[in-house]
Amino acid sequence: MSNQSTDDALVVYSDYVCPFCYLGKAAMEQYLAEADDPPAVEWRFYDLRGYQRDASGELREDVDDGKDDDYFEQARENVERLKDEYDVEMALDFSRDVDSWNAQQAALGVREQHGEAAFLRFHEAVFDALWQDERDVGDPDVLAAIAADVGLDSDEVRAATADETLAAGLRERFERAQQAGISGIPTFVYGGHAARGAIPPHQFERLVDGPN
Repeated sequence: MSNQSTDDALVVYSDYVCPFCYLGKAAMEQYLAEADDPPAVEWRFYDLRGYQRDASGELREDVDDGKDDDYFEQARENVERLKDEYDVEMALDFSRDVDSWNAQQAALGVREQHGEAAFLRFHEAVFDALWQDERDVGDPDVLAAIAADVGLDSDEVRAATADETLAAGLRERFERAQQAGISGIPTFVYGGHAARGAIPPHQFERLVDGPN
């Protein structure tokens, strides 16, 4: 896989509706809290369900993705195991009913208008709203309320979900992720090396520092 990343940043490709992204985020934060010289983190957008979108951008439930009930039961078991291993409280299954496009578009708008610190506040709050509170982060009104909770303009964030320029920018970022060889999430990239999945804290150390 060819990865384009900033050598001194830990690049994370994720989507809010991916439970393993939330778990991987928690494991990454455990690693960062204990690292002697933790790297900066750069979040990048990825459309987990892009293959299900029609020409209008709507998700189509009739697209055969090969994921049957057995697949989702195995995924649930893996999430249950990892949430215990990483000591993460989270709700399960709700994400399957949520389209994350509006949330990612709003987050891009916050980043472009207000910078990285504001983006990170909103980004963290969106993740928690979905996985802690089971709120539909695809709803512009929910996103507006989340924005207000973290000190951002709710009307501005609501408007961002309908901004065609931001939509085009988000599509471009999704395409860049594919061109970089990202085919699943979460994917963590550092110095040209990558690890995929909700990896444990010690694996982040190997990714960033190399084998001892």
